[in-house]
Parts: sequence; C-alpha cells; structure tokens
Amino acid sequence: MKTVILAGGLGTRLQPYTTFLPKPMLPLGEKPILEHLIEWSKKNGIKSIVICVSYLRKTIEDYFEDGKRFGVNIEYAIADKPLATAGQLKTAEKFVNDTFVCMYGDSIYGFNLKNMIKQHQQKKSFVTMSLHEYVTNLPYGVIETSKNNKVTAWNEKPEIKVNINMGCYVMEPEVMKFIPKNKPFGMDDVIKKAMAQKKLVSSFLSKNGFIDIGNKESYKKANDEFIQKLGKI
Repeated sequence: MKTVILAGGLGTRLQPYTTFLPKPMLPLGEKPILEHLIEWSKKNGIKSIVICVSYLRKTIEDYFEDGKRFGVNIEYAIADKPLATAGQLKTAEKFVNDTFVCMYGDSIYGFNLKNMIKQHQQKKSFVTMSLHEYVTNLPYGVIETSKNNKVTAWNEKPEIKVNINMGCYVMEPEVMKFIPKNKPFGMDDVIKKAMAQKKLVSSFLSKNGFIDIGNKESYKKANDEFIQKLGKI
C-alpha cells in the first residue's frame, strides 16, 4: 500500500511564510509539516510514499530525496501548474495500482489510520473519508419560528456539532477515472461523482487527532503547541 501526499498548493493564505517555502515545508517544532505526515504514515505501516509536488517543488525534493534517510521510499508526481486537490492526485495515477491512502499536505493527523484502512477493506468501500467532529458555538441567539411566524424558541449562542472533512482518504485506484487530466479539479467533485455513480463512499469519524494548517493564525497556534511539546521533553 502507498500513501499519496498532496503537496503542490500555492499556500496563498499563509503568505508571506510561503513566499520561499511551500506550505508543507513550514516547520512545526523542529520538523516540516510534511515530515510529520511521512512519520505518521510510517507509524501506521505504510513506508511507500508518493508526494505530489508543483510550487517550489525542489525545496521538497532536495530535503526528502528518495526517503531513505527517513526510513521510507519516496517517489514524486510532478505538475507544472496548480491543479487543486484532485487534480494533484491525478498526477500520481501511474504510481498506484492498489488501495492507497491520500492525504492533504497541510494538516497534521494523529488518529488510527490502521483502523480506517481495516474498516475500508471490511466494507469494501470505494472511498473512505476521515471526518472530525467539530464543535463550535454560534455567536448569536438562534430563533425558531412556526409557519405562521410565531416565535417558538430562543436558543442563545447554541453549541453546534458537525462532521468536517479532515482531508485524509482511503481510496481504490479506480477513483482516478473520475478525475480529468491536467485540469484543476476539487476532491469534492470526485466524491460527488462517485456517489452519483452509486459507488460506496464511507466515513471514519474521529473526535481528535487533527490539526488544520489553513491560515497564518492556525499555523502560528499549531507551531506554538509543537514548540511547547519540545520544551516538555
């Protein structure tokens, strides 16, 4: 089994940090995000890695090379332009011929990937999506009304729970057929296509083990947490 890591994005929301570094190479503690992902894949028994690269790709290739220094084997799928998530994945088509893991290169995961893979295989799913239980409070009073506009309830700043996409998938190689070649294409479009074709798309829910590095604020918070952990060792 292989892990495909999508690491070709421009990281525009993290400017100016990503002016000279691709987002997956931003440090968290003493290691870049991408190294944490490779270690997590290895910890879960997958030592064959495909990294989809584009923006500032030499930075990634020069650091990881063939992966031997990290106890894994690394291959590179190269795009010459931004292709969005699924478009990046398509560049790795020639590297996968069996069930594989796909993950975004701008998040940190800590859930049990082995269990997710096991569930995928037991259910004979086409795609299994990792979901995170996200809890937040709305900053407003939510008013419920009846059809004739009568106010029936007032819920002040209610707690909302939703399941969000973590950006880690277990997939069958046939998923590549749903992605156009050399064209920007979102992973949401792939999943919708698969469901429209009656393919089994399953979910794997985790309440923890997920850090999203989506913008400067979330990156700074995550990096501070990793630095604090280093200080406690």
